Amino acid sequence: MIHRLIFLSLLIVSVIASRLPPLTVQDGAQHTDHADVKVPVELGVMSRCPDAIFCETMFDRVLQQVKDKVTLSMRYIAKLDPSEPTFGVECMHGPEECAGNVQQLCVAKHASQSHWWEFVQCQNFGGREHVGQPSLALKCARAVGIDWENSGVGQCAGLDGSGTGAEGVKLLQDSVALTKKLGIKKSCTIIIDGKKVCIHDGKWKKCYNGHSVKDFVRQINEAYDRLNYGQV
Repeated sequence: MIHRLIFLSLLIVSVIASRLPPLTVQDGAQHTDHADVKVPVELGVMSRCPDAIFCETMFDRVLQQVKDKVTLSMRYIAKLDPSEPTFGVECMHGPEECAGNVQQLCVAKHASQSHWWEFVQCQNFGGREHVGQPSLALKCARAVGIDWENSGVGQCAGLDGSGTGAEGVKLLQDSVALTKKLGIKKSCTIIIDGKKVCIHDGKWKKCYNGHSVKDFVRQINEAYDRLNYGQV
């Protein structure tokens, strides 16, 4: 009889416990699940522009600290020109820059973001006067582990690495149109969560919240907290 009463008591306690909310430890901060919303970071660039390469080199150091909190993309600055026979776009540093833009856009679309960023850094390391050249594009693809022929990148940019593939040219035209719509005129323009925060055009300009690696990391962290936790 006693054993039966003990069993029933334990059973009742178990049922009650199963209906109670889980125990949480309060430490002064509210712990809730969130969607891990990434901070959109955009760089308004031209692939052969010294200012763009400067920004991209700096942001390589920024990403080392916040790469899991951002989605990074390039917005290419050029002029739409239907009379231009190859790209339909006039690039400030010549058709080779247009080709470099296409190569980077195609890698961004058909490879992982990490492979894309490594590809851009490899092109920059090769020297801006070589950006857009087929030999450098193919060399950088091999260096970072991109299968140019079978990944979709080659079909997009041109299997020969020329940057003149039809898909890639359309990506460039769309990017240039979007860049114009966003009002991005200077390379390099840095945009964090939809806000222009800094420009490097020969020197830093309009960087009201700073322009060091530490400053950009701080602004990205603040945007991440705002997007995910509502903190200002």
